[in-house]
Amino acid sequence: MTLTAEPTTTEPAPAGSRPRRPRSRADTAAPYVLLVPAAALFVCFFLIPLGYAVYLSLRGPRVTPSANGFGMIHTRFVGLLNYSRAFQDHIWLASFQRLLIYAVITIPLTLGGALLFALLLDAARARLVRFTRLCLLLPYAVPGVIAGIMWGFLYLPDTSPATSAASGIGWHHLNLLSPTMLYSSLANIAVWGALGFNMIILFTGLRATPAEVYDSARIDGCGEIRLAWRIKIPLIAPSLTLAGLFSLIGTLQAYSEPTVLAPLTTSISSTYFPMMNVQRDAFATNQPNLASAMAMIIALGTMIVSAVVLRFGRRAGAEES
Repeated sequence: MTLTAEPTTTEPAPAGSRPRRPRSRADTAAPYVLLVPAAALFVCFFLIPLGYAVYLSLRGPRVTPSANGFGMIHTRFVGLLNYSRAFQDHIWLASFQRLLIYAVITIPLTLGGALLFALLLDAARARLVRFTRLCLLLPYAVPGVIAGIMWGFLYLPDTSPATSAASGIGWHHLNLLSPTMLYSSLANIAVWGALGFNMIILFTGLRATPAEVYDSARIDGCGEIRLAWRIKIPLIAPSLTLAGLFSLIGTLQAYSEPTVLAPLTTSISSTYFPMMNVQRDAFATNQPNLASAMAMIIALGTMIVSAVVLRFGRRAGAEES
């Protein structure tokens, strides 16, 4: 009995397709090689400074007396002592109270204005959309220092057109840099610069939604206001969360505007906002260890608040879907 092997048939490759070749080591390593520059920048400009700031925050000065009567300043490990000193610093804690008032004014105005303009530009009857987007986005391209100087001249009583207009109607005591008006003046600079960027985020979210969704709602008799409230805003909840997160982080890091306006008024001290206090302790009063602890507290608080906002945004988006 003889066994004959049955002939094996191979299916022809589809027309136009290329035969697959085994992946080489070069193909496998290519993505990692391309990531090396970004990883190097991340390590050099983020991880190393962050690690050094943590190192400084855990150390404190120690004076070692010498034979000639002068002392040498060294540092020693003090644990969480600098963090405890930071939470006991009443000046620094008071700066957070001012920052909270500033945030209550700035964040709602930024998000509300950005959402309003995004909805108006996405409306069916909107005209000059590109020109309006450009006009709203241009202030974001202006550096914070330049914006502070520009608005500072508009706030000064001697050069402000608002003060001249108020004097023309008999109101001679308008001072946009007074303690009662200062929060609004600072918030105006922040909103003016950040509104366009947040508007672009929300407008992109609106344009990413299929047009058939809006058309179906209009066919069912839904007006533009009801369409915006019932459909558009819930659909861009993730974009709203992202814009709110950027606004919150920018508010916690507020530094340029009050620093630039400080020489123009006595209402802004060198410790007006938390980041200004950190800068003063690090470079003016020669307390880099305490300043590092304050900076780490701000960074940790920002991370916690960001995580909470993102979690809330994901939950809201899941409920809407």
